Amino acid sequence: MQKGMIASPSEATLVAALGRRSIVLIGMMGAGKSSIGRRLAARLGIPFVDADAEIEAAAGMTIEDIFANYGEDSFRSGETRVIARLLDAGPQVLATGGGAFMNPETRGIIRRNAISVWLRADFDVLFRRVKRRNDRPLLKTADPAETLRQLMAERDPIYAQADASVHSREVPHEMIVEEILAALADRLELGEGPDGVLRQDKKSS
Repeated sequence: MQKGMIASPSEATLVAALGRRSIVLIGMMGAGKSSIGRRLAARLGIPFVDADAEIEAAAGMTIEDIFANYGEDSFRSGETRVIARLLDAGPQVLATGGGAFMNPETRGIIRRNAISVWLRADFDVLFRRVKRRNDRPLLKTADPAETLRQLMAERDPIYAQADASVHSREVPHEMIVEEILAALADRLELGEGPDGVLRQDKKSS
């Protein structure tokens, strides 16, 4: 638990039910994985890690430069190795890049070591957010909006394989965090006792 953080009984029960597993946030660029992930980690008193930031630190260059110099295949290979290393470190909230869950090997690593949560978002919300930034290699095309639509059509069916799903939309982030906590409690088979404290009904598989 992060220094100075004290989880409430319900949150402590959820963290205990996770055991060594992490919470991995997946979804499209602009879904809010990092900003929401930081708040979720703070609520649970566990570390927050951004996979893209860790990849950049390991490579000593930006993701944009990795794409430009070595190509997407090389980036995905490094991404898989970094995510495997991070998930071996124990419980945390891990925000992944938009394409990470598309890789079958990475998907398998996440399934074995984490509970995955898809932050799904509508096209309009995503495009409004991503067009503010110019560091999305996959959107450097003649028609970024159409590219984003194509990526969503390709990725959404794979994202739907996540353990849980929460709708990311233009509401206060704390509301999304509450919905993620509820989805996690359901996935981990936690029930609420008469005092309002979450209890583990049975061992989650």
